[in-house]
Amino acid sequence: MARTSTKENKSIYQQKREELGLSREKAAELLRFITPERIERIESGKSNAHPDEVVLMAEKYQCPHLCNYFCANECEIGRQYVPEIKAKDLSQIILEMLASLNAMRRKQERLIEITSDGIIQDEEIHDFITIQNELEKISVTVETLQLWVEQKLASGDIDMDTYQKIRNKQ
Repeated sequence: MARTSTKENKSIYQQKREELGLSREKAAELLRFITPERIERIESGKSNAHPDEVVLMAEKYQCPHLCNYFCANECEIGRQYVPEIKAKDLSQIILEMLASLNAMRRKQERLIEITSDGIIQDEEIHDFITIQNELEKISVTVETLQLWVEQKLASGDIDMDTYQKIRNKQ
């Protein structure tokens, strides 16, 4: 078993590696193309991870959340456009989705009123932004569900072959 660092404020990459009980040397063997020295530089924040390194860590550490974390926090474009998704239980995800869908159902007519002329008037902006925020909540909830599924696939809790077979039929 690898020695666990006592350092405060560990990076998410170090946390995930240590959760698996991997030393940097063992992680480098698992990751194949990333040296222990490079892993140390990424984990310590001395170097930024490259997207391909994060994808590889996410796959080998069975932690798809690493990709979302990278995009939302470390990628120049992603910081502006990608929200960080927090892991949640399936029941919480579904309840949030239903609450947002219900809220949108009530605002649907107002959205039609606002947008039917193709122009958003000054007196409509407040309502439009409120509706836009609700739509963004739905989008984040969908992404949260997708991340939940990816985690279950990575951990083997959902059978990948069955999932892919059914997905490809639709």
